[in-house]
Amino acid sequence: MKELKTYPEGTPFTGTIGRTAGESEAAWPQPPRAKPGAPNVLVFLLDDVGFAQLGCYGSDIRTPTFDRLAAGGLRYRDFHTTAICSPTRACLLTGRNHHSNGVGIIQEMATGFPGYNGMVPRENGFLSEMLRAEGYATLGIGKWHLTLASEYASGASKARWPLSRGFERYYGFIAGKTNQWVPTLVHDNHYVEPPRRPEEGYHLNADLADRAIEYLTDLRTIAPDKPFFMYYCLGAGHAPHHVEPEWSERYRGQFDLGWDRWREQVFARQLALSVVPPGTKLSPRPPWVKAWDTLSPDARRLYARQMEVYAGFLEQTDHHIGRVIDFLARRGELDNTLILLASDNGASAEGGEHGSFNENQFANRVEATVEQNLARLDDWGSVRSFPNYAWGWAWAGNTPLRRWKRYLHQGGMSDPLIVHWPKGIAARGEVRGQYAHVVDVAPTILAALGLDAPKLLDGVPQRPLEGVSFAHTFNDAAAPTRKRVQYYEMIASRALWADGWKAVVEQPQGDPLTDEVLARQKWELYHVERDFSECDDLAATHPEKLAELVEQWWVEAGKYNVLPLDSRMQLRMGERKPGTAPAGNRFVYYPGGAPQFHYTAVDVKNRSHTITAEVEIPAGGAEGVLLAHGSWFAGYSFYVKDRRLRYAHNYLGLAEYRVDATEDLPAGRHTLRFRFTRTGEHRGRGQLFVGERPVGEGEIPHTVPHVIETSGEGLCCGYDSGLPVTPDYRAPFRFTGRIDQVVVDVDDPPTADHEAQLRTALTDH
Repeated sequence: MKELKTYPEGTPFTGTIGRTAGESEAAWPQPPRAKPGAPNVLVFLLDDVGFAQLGCYGSDIRTPTFDRLAAGGLRYRDFHTTAICSPTRACLLTGRNHHSNGVGIIQEMATGFPGYNGMVPRENGFLSEMLRAEGYATLGIGKWHLTLASEYASGASKARWPLSRGFERYYGFIAGKTNQWVPTLVHDNHYVEPPRRPEEGYHLNADLADRAIEYLTDLRTIAPDKPFFMYYCLGAGHAPHHVEPEWSERYRGQFDLGWDRWREQVFARQLALSVVPPGTKLSPRPPWVKAWDTLSPDARRLYARQMEVYAGFLEQTDHHIGRVIDFLARRGELDNTLILLASDNGASAEGGEHGSFNENQFANRVEATVEQNLARLDDWGSVRSFPNYAWGWAWAGNTPLRRWKRYLHQGGMSDPLIVHWPKGIAARGEVRGQYAHVVDVAPTILAALGLDAPKLLDGVPQRPLEGVSFAHTFNDAAAPTRKRVQYYEMIASRALWADGWKAVVEQPQGDPLTDEVLARQKWELYHVERDFSECDDLAATHPEKLAELVEQWWVEAGKYNVLPLDSRMQLRMGERKPGTAPAGNRFVYYPGGAPQFHYTAVDVKNRSHTITAEVEIPAGGAEGVLLAHGSWFAGYSFYVKDRRLRYAHNYLGLAEYRVDATEDLPAGRHTLRFRFTRTGEHRGRGQLFVGERPVGEGEIPHTVPHVIETSGEGLCCGYDSGLPVTPDYRAPFRFTGRIDQVVVDVDDPPTADHEAQLRTALTDH
C-alpha cells in the first residue's frame, strides 16, 4: 500500500495540483505528533485529603494503591498548594499563580477584579492545551471547579468548561462538590444522569474509574502509541463522606483511641518513614479542639464513627484508582506513565465541632448537636446522609502541622505529593525534602517530557510560566530547590516563603479590613527549613528578617494581581456575577431542560411567590413533577400524584410540610398554581389552585432559610433530578402529561443573610 504523503498541519500544501486527479499528487495535513516513546501523563488530585491521611505518609488508613506508587517512586514532604480548591487547580493546570489566573478564590466568590474574576485568560494556557498541541490525547475525569458558578447552567457559556480549555473528552462534575451516590454529572458539554441508581450499586468513584478505563480503551483501539494526558480529580475526601458499608465496617473500633492519641501514633510513624524531617515537633492542639479525654462517651462514639466512614471512603477511593493503575500495568504502560498524585489543600474542618449528618444544616445556620447526630449514626455515609466529620479529625489529618484547609499556616497548604515514573526515575521509595508548590507542577511535567512552554498557543501569545520545575530532583535527592520565593494569599490571610523562611499572618475571615487593621496585624516568622511544623515563632528575635519578608510579600502581591485584599467572604458570595439570570421577578421554565443552579435559578427563599404551571392532563390522568428544586436534604416540589395537585417543602431533612389538594384533577387543559404567602421570617402559608378555584391550603411553619442546593441538585422543570425532595415519590418522577411552561413570580425583594452566605462558601469548595 502506498504511504500517505503528509505535511504539518497549518503549513502550505506540499502535493501537486493538476487539471485532473491523474495529473495530481495528494498530500494530507498532519496534526502534531508526540515524540516516539513520549510518556503518558496522569495527574490524580484528591480533595480535602490531609498531609497525614495516606498510609505512606504515616496513616493507619489502608491505601495500598497510593503506597504502591510511593514505593515505586517518590514522596515529597515539602509540597504546597494555595490552601483551597479552585485556586490550586488553576495553578496546577497553567503553571501560573492563582491570582495571575484570576482565580484568587473559589469560583462562587469571584469578584470584578483581575485577580479574582474567575476567568482564566487565554494567554495562560492550560496544560491540556499545551500537550494537545504536542500530539497528546487529553482526557478530563472528575471535579472541575474552574467555571464561574453563574456558568454552571447547561445553556450558559461553555468558554470555561473543560472542552474549551484543551480537553478532548470530559466526564465528571463542574461544581465544587457533589453527591457521591447521585452526582450532578457532565459528559463533555452537557448534563447527564448517572448510569445507575444507588440501590443498583452506583458510586461516583467507581463510575469515574470505569469512565477513565473506557476513555483509555477507546484511545488505544484507534491510536495504540499516542501518549495521553489524563487529569483525574476525585470528589473524595471532600464531604459528603459517602461509602458502602463494607468499606467503613472494616474500621470499626479503629479510631476509638481518639484524635489526640491517633495523632501521636501517626507522628511516630512519620518520623520513622522520614516523611517529616528529623527534629520536627508535634504542634499543640488548638484550644477550640477539645481533648478527647474530656469528651462524653456519646461524643466519642459519634466522632469515632465519623472517622470510620471517612477512612472507608478514602480506602474505597484508593481501590478504584487502583483499578486504573492495574489497567495501565496490564497494558504494559505503567512504567512509562508519569504519575503525580496530590491533594488540593489540607484536611477540611468544615464539619464544625460535632460534624454534620447533613451539611445543608450548617449552611442554613442550624447547628447539629451530638444528640441529633447520634440519632442518625446508623445512616452515616449512606445515601440518606450528606456527612462531614468533626474538626478534631481534620486537625489530626494534617499531623504534625498546625492548621487545616483555608489557613496559611502549615496544614492548610501542606499536602502529600507522590511521583511515580519507573522509566524516568531510578529512585524507588525515596522521600524528597525540596520545597515545591502546585504552581511548579506544569513546568515540572513539561521539563520531564523535554518540552518548552509554548510562546504561542492557538494563536494567542502566552505569558511566561511563573512556576519553577522540580524535575531535577527526581534523580537527585541532594539537589537544592530552584525555587527562591512563593507568596500566598487566601481571603486576605497572607504568607511568604523565601529560602526556607516563612512569614504569615492570618486574617479573621469576614472581619472588615482597613489600612489601620493592616498596620496593627501581627505577622509571625518561622524558619520552616528547620521548624517544619511551625512551633517556634521567631518574629521577636529576627525582626529584620520578618520585615524583609513582609516587604517582599507586597512586591509579589503587586506583581501577580493579588490586590485588593478582600476578607468579605460572605459578601463576595452574594455579588452578581456575569451570566446570572436577568434581574426581575418573573422566571419562565420549560419541561425537560437541564437543571438550573444557584445563580440562574429563581430564589424563592423567604419571599412570597406563585408557581403557575400551564398543563394538559390526558384522559387517563397524569402524574409527576411540575417544578422541583433540591433534594431530601432541603428543597421544595410542586407535583401531581394520585390525580391530585400537591406541594412539599423539605426543611433541611428535619421536617416536611405538605399541602395536598382535596379533589381530583380532571382531564383537560389547566392552569395549576401554588401560592406561598410569607407570614413571618422563614414561614408562611401555602395554597393550591386549579384555575381560580382553591383546592388546598396549609401552614409551612419553617422554610429553608438560605441555601437549597448544598447537595448540588438544581431546579428542574417536569422532573426531579437526583434524590427526590419528598419520599412521596421516586425520582425523577417525570410528568406524564404535557407542560407548556412553568412560571414563577416573586413578590418580595430577596433578603441577604451574610452569615449564611459565609457558611455556604465554607461548604461549597
